[in-house]
Amino acid sequence: MNIHLYLQRILLDMRIRNNDKVQLVKQKAIELIVRDGLEGFSMNKLAKACNISVATLYIYYKDRDDLILKTAMEEGLIMAEATMKDFSPDMSFEDGLRVQWYNRYQYTKAKPLLNSFFEQLRTSSYQEEFLASFLSEFKVVMGKFMQNIIDRGEIELMPFEIYWSVAFAPLYNLIRFNKEGQSMGGRPFKMTDEILWKTFDLVVKALKK
Repeated sequence: MNIHLYLQRILLDMRIRNNDKVQLVKQKAIELIVRDGLEGFSMNKLAKACNISVATLYIYYKDRDDLILKTAMEEGLIMAEATMKDFSPDMSFEDGLRVQWYNRYQYTKAKPLLNSFFEQLRTSSYQEEFLASFLSEFKVVMGKFMQNIIDRGEIELMPFEIYWSVAFAPLYNLIRFNKEGQSMGGRPFKMTDEILWKTFDLVVKALKK
């Protein structure tokens, strides 16, 4: 066999194995943080869960904070991309919001563990750096969408916090109820398309002029 070809195959195999190891580390880190919280997460626990040495972790990450932030940033970019699928800031208010609801709901259904992981970060000291890392482009697109629908007179001018609370908080409450299997007062709850889109219609009605 050609020696150069042989070396290329070895290097490719090493890259594949290293990538597989990094993906395992990320997955186990997310699982541990969701299960034990950020306070209960350590490099020692992670190494044990991955069946590797702690020294191996430090090949890929500078320290615990570096691992958490890099994992959050990488997964955050994937989440932002999923949320933006088939969305344009030039859409009408109702069409654009519908795409957003659909994408966010599908993402949380497909990746419930990551949704819980991001919730941990939103109430932590990592929040500011995490959000700044992947929200910049997302905020620009959503800002254009909001400005367009205000300029067209579809909704009235309002602080972004009010808009977000009315537009998306109902969706995330439904997602939380579905995850917990119960709503207020402990009543059994299961999300259906009928519930999802009936709530959506009420949100659109509340925000439209």
